[in-house]
Amino acid sequence: MTPANILILPGWQNSGADHWQSRWERNHGYLRVEQHDWQRPLRGDWIARLEDVLLSCSEPAVLVAHSLGCLTAAAWAAHSQNTHLVKAALLVAPPDTEREDIRHILPGWAVPLQQLPFKSIVFASSNDPFCGFAMAQRFATGWGARLIETGESGHINAESGLGDWPQAYAELQRLMTFA
Repeated sequence: MTPANILILPGWQNSGADHWQSRWERNHGYLRVEQHDWQRPLRGDWIARLEDVLLSCSEPAVLVAHSLGCLTAAAWAAHSQNTHLVKAALLVAPPDTEREDIRHILPGWAVPLQQLPFKSIVFASSNDPFCGFAMAQRFATGWGARLIETGESGHINAESGLGDWPQAYAELQRLMTFA
């Protein structure tokens, strides 16, 4: 698998330079799926952009999603006729967009909890400010994903102090091998 077929799906407001996704992009040559508007994400636009990038890949891709990127991957899988273009997904810190405080910021992002048609892992923190652990468990169960709890890691982003996050990188390597 070529690095260009490992797609980084950041969440709302993109991932900054110290985020583990940005580090993986720099260190391994993975491809970030650039969205046209990181501040006001529209679900349909983000799904369409993911579809366009997947159609340009030379082989089935692996998705590496964070936060709203997880919901982008799940919404895309629920609507696309091209799910064979994804081999596996690493889904980190999906947000609970049904929560009142988040629904007003990110309207239109409710995602059905249906089995993903590819192997997946959900990483979730016990103290994520955007998603309670019980909801993260529901995401993993609904998507048919393996759940890995990271302890008190906040939103599993740059502020979590993970650096290159070797634990998740090792899981990504296993996921790519067995998918």
